Amino acid sequence: MNVEKVVFAFFIVLALTLNFGFYIGDIDNPAHHNVYELFFAIIISLIATVMKFGDRTHVGAVLLATSLVADLQLVIAAFIWGAATHILDSGMTPSIMASIVSLSAGALLANFTSVVLLIIETVLMRH
Repeated sequence: MNVEKVVFAFFIVLALTLNFGFYIGDIDNPAHHNVYELFFAIIISLIATVMKFGDRTHVGAVLLATSLVADLQLVIAAFIWGAATHILDSGMTPSIMASIVSLSAGALLANFTSVVLLIIETVLMRH
């Protein structure tokens, strides 16, 4: 068993599951979406992205691209959350929360694509 591949897969799957945990719930209800869960989803997603930089294959390039998309959407979601709670006078409204969760949904789709590609690459790998 290759420990490096286990750690690599662990972070890719963890990024997906943390993102899903943040996403699940009523789209416009801030009580259903924890800011710390979004924070950890961003951190793990960034770690997964850094781990993908070493792969020089075409699949590796697609994996990196999906990770960059997820990172961008999660960081924008965090920026919107921060602006809503610290800059805007209106505070967190249902429409702002819906925008944050929608961005998280896009990141979730990108992370899901990463996991599917990882599974396909694993199945096709010959010993």
